[in-house]
Amino acid sequence: MEGLFALSSFILASIFISIDATSVAWLQAHSTFYSGSDASGTMGGACGYGNLYTDGYGTNTAALSTALFNDGKSCGGCYQIVCDATKVPQWCPGIVPVLYRKVECKRSGGIRLTINGRDYFELVLISNVGGAGDISSVCIKGSRMSEWETMSRNWGANWQSLSYLNGQSLSFRIQTTNGKTHTALNVIPSNWRFGQSFKTNVQF
Repeated sequence: MEGLFALSSFILASIFISIDATSVAWLQAHSTFYSGSDASGTMGGACGYGNLYTDGYGTNTAALSTALFNDGKSCGGCYQIVCDATKVPQWCPGIVPVLYRKVECKRSGGIRLTINGRDYFELVLISNVGGAGDISSVCIKGSRMSEWETMSRNWGANWQSLSYLNGQSLSFRIQTTNGKTHTALNVIPSNWRFGQSFKTNVQF
């Protein structure tokens, strides 16, 4: 039994299919099943991705430990999970020994940005991130700003700015936990409205 997963998070964290495994060492853990086969119990979640079908994470979703979730810093990261063949599976109690390791995320299309909030409070959900998948820092720049502003993590995969950015086209500089950085210039047009989503032309 083998799966490749990426972090999105329900109560602790969540996961979606990935492709390329890295040489990271395998770590021991335990897994169990909860919720329905349609992933209804993991919709929304502590990373804030919302509907896992429309956002591309699908039914390959799992809850991870508090330590792995790391206050949302692991949101978007991909993991490969396999059964631990050295252990006797405890199928009846529903607890299965597994091995896991972090892997590269393979996503199609560009990084997606969804902007919520209100005046002087922009809350940006960042999803569909390839490569490392999990984000370490985000900067935002309005078309009338001379400098980049560092955003702070509000919760999960949601990053916030406390500037008044209405009527400005918005650019983003995103860094993942492996140190790689991409810049999406003027990816959100000046006539944006809260609640809208935009797909960038950049991907890790």
